[in-house]
Formats: sequence, C-alpha cells, structure tokens
Amino acid sequence: MPKETEPQRRLTARGAAMRGRLIEVAAALIYEKGASRTSLDDVLEKSGASKSQLYHYFADKDALILGVIRWQIERVLALQQPHLAQLDSLEALWRWRDAVLALATAAPGLRGCPLGSLANELAGRFENARSLLAGGFDRWREALEAGLGAMRARGELAGSANPRELALAILAALQGGLLLAKTAQTIEPLEAALEMALEHVARHATRKSARKGGAAAARSSPEPRRP
Repeated sequence: MPKETEPQRRLTARGAAMRGRLIEVAAALIYEKGASRTSLDDVLEKSGASKSQLYHYFADKDALILGVIRWQIERVLALQQPHLAQLDSLEALWRWRDAVLALATAAPGLRGCPLGSLANELAGRFENARSLLAGGFDRWREALEAGLGAMRARGELAGSANPRELALAILAALQGGLLLAKTAQTIEPLEAALEMALEHVARHATRKSARKGGAAAARSSPEPRRP
C-alpha cells in the first residue's frame, strides 16, 4: 500500500508549506490533464521543487495522488460552506443548489467535479484511491443527510422520508449533472438534475413546511450569478 513517507505532525512549518505546494500543484495538473497524463516531472517543473524534496514527502506517484485526493475532498466540501452545514429547510436546500451552480460555472470550461473526475479515472484500477474517494463521497452524503434528518425531526419532512436515500439521490443527481454539463459544455443538465432531485425532496414536505412557503418559496431565490 502506498504511503506518504513523512507524517504531517512531524513537519516543520517550512516542510508543511513545501508538501502543501506539491499537493496543490499536482491537484491542478491532475484536474486539468488527468492522473495518468501527469508525471512527477510535471509536478517538479511546475512547483520548482527538487526530486529529493518530493521523495522526502511522498514515496511515489501513488502516494502523491492519495495526498491530492485528501486535499480535494477537504476543498470540495469547504467550497460548499456555509450552505452544506445549514441544509435544514427546503429554502436552505435551494440556496445550496444556487451555490453549487455558481461553483460549477466559475471554472472555465465547465470542468466538472474534481472528486468525480478522480473517481472516473482511478476507481477501477487503484483500490486505495477508490476507498479514499468513497469515504469522501460518504462525508458529502452524510452532510446532506444530516440536514434532511434535521428537517424530518422538526416535522418539515414526513416521518416516512428516508434522509439517507434522499441524500444519495441528491448526490447522484449532482454528480451525473456535472458529468453531462462537462460533456455538453452547458450548465443545463446540472440545473435540471438538481431541480428534479430537490423537487423529489419537496414531495416529502409536510403541511407545516408548506405553510412556511415550501418549494415554491424556496425556488424564488435569485439564480446564481454567472461569472
């Protein structure tokens, strides 16, 4: 199993900065070109690091890729804040949807989800990467599930609603929509997929939630500003 050779807790501030620089450069290159087409020489050239520095922090390319996956998981989840931590109403779900659309259109070329791209390339041939990515998607789903669970606990969703299944449906719609948007080079598939997923959640809303405005009020929020 590939391992990073130096535990982070032992790094000096300078060492942590260099390790972080290597990961960020590798992440950008892999997102642009794919892991298979990104070489360690590419990373060294772009980062300005030496081979001895790279191998001080990473045993090999696989270890660097695992570092990139960990970094991308934290980055993707952080970019959705504060919305991802506040998915406790239908209105909040639609605000999160607007934020996701804005993020998707911010990068030139609708390049898709960094985690989805890594999973598409690595899940079938690199078990450690697949396992790490699965854990990242689990954290994403759990954040969605926590919000939906809070809605059900307050009586805004029917007791028959299954927060885990609804969260999986939202995440699957998001990933599928991002892939089609990247392929078609239009945000339309992602908009349609997320709208259908959130309308599915809204069908589980109780009268209590409807009195607060329900899906119709939630959808009145302004569209995300296009970069």
